Amino acid sequence: MKLAVIGDELSQNPELVADTAAQLGFAGVEVRSYDETPPHELTDDQVARMRGLLDERGLAVAGFAPPVFKGALPTTDEQLAEAREVLVESCRRAVRLGAPHARIFSFFADTDHAPEPLRAATVVAGLLEGVDPGIPLILETESRSNTPHMREVLDFLDALGRDDVGVLWDPANAVRGGWGPVRYPSDYLLGRHLIQHVHVKDPDGTNGYVRLGDGDLDWPTMLARLAEDGYTGFLSLETHWRHGRVLSPANRDRPFGEDFSRDGFAASVECMQRLRDWCDKLPLETS
Repeated sequence: MKLAVIGDELSQNPELVADTAAQLGFAGVEVRSYDETPPHELTDDQVARMRGLLDERGLAVAGFAPPVFKGALPTTDEQLAEAREVLVESCRRAVRLGAPHARIFSFFADTDHAPEPLRAATVVAGLLEGVDPGIPLILETESRSNTPHMREVLDFLDALGRDDVGVLWDPANAVRGGWGPVRYPSDYLLGRHLIQHVHVKDPDGTNGYVRLGDGDLDWPTMLARLAEDGYTGFLSLETHWRHGRVLSPANRDRPFGEDFSRDGFAASVECMQRLRDWCDKLPLETS
């Protein structure tokens, strides 16, 4: 398994992000926002700069995390066109970065109803029709979306019927979203064969996120199981914990810019060190 950090959890300064990841012995950086620019709006020069900074330090682009299909299910032609544009522009940037995949969502579930993965899959299938992403896509388990757990993810993927979409497992999201107690290992076991990327953070129930290891998830046990099961992808820290403040719902929905990154550097470094220490204790043949 390889360690990464989502850059804007540390800073909006890409040089500082790259230097910190390298100094702490991480293998890569997952790209989201930097230079006060959302990922799907990065210019070609910004993309080239980030790629160069990582290459110079021997770091990989661990992933690309745009807000593809992160919003209400589109119902009008204009909304569908906007969703498709974010998809296309995000994939173009991911390819230029040399990312292994681009993250997508399944749109937000209607607050008055349970998640509707089949309905969401129908909409996403239509948006993907005629589009060549040029890169594998990974669907995140996201609390507000139509795929908060693996069961909904599997239903969504079965209905979507594509072999170029894998799973981004984020076990913290369902806990933070109020979907009940941690569903481990049952939730993990349902879809472990599809997991291509993992987001690491620690929730304190529905109250917010805390320092890695101080919340609801038994990360050392989960990391050991991932290693035992042969997972070789990235463990990407998505801290969401700050010194002295709690991220607002708006920050979590649109994690872009300094308003999101503020106070994240020291908190994220603490969590990076803890994650690295846990992984260092795993048997060499599995880590």
